Amino acid sequence: NNRSQLSSLPLQILLYVNGIYYIFYFLATLAMIIYKTQVFSYPDDLLAPDLAVLFLMAILEVPRLYLGFKGNLTEAEAPLGLSLGLTVGSVVLCVYLLLWQAYVLWADVLLNAVLLSAYGLESGLKVTAIAAFVS
Repeated sequence: NNRSQLSSLPLQILLYVNGIYYIFYFLATLAMIIYKTQVFSYPDDLLAPDLAVLFLMAILEVPRLYLGFKGNLTEAEAPLGLSLGLTVGSVVLCVYLLLWQAYVLWADVLLNAVLLSAYGLESGLKVTAIAAFVS
């Protein structure tokens, strides 16, 4: 079987970079939430949902990246499709933190804009890779 390699190197690199960036994103966002509780009168009824969204995002990120890596390297569309589905969930949570958390600082806007851009680029590469695997 002399078939060409279909897995995407740009996607693999982006998944890796996103994994590193997400660790930074998570720690920075958590630190800012803690900072906001000290500096602003953070409404108690909003602190729990904001933290819940951040931790739910972190929980989603692990299978999202794992399935992305696995699907791309094994040239399997199913794990890549699942990863794409999880990315949609992560985008929704990211938009929540960008628009609807109790206090949105310029640093929140910057962190979330970078993450959303990465998710967008990654999703485009996943769709392209899935199309290559299926054809």
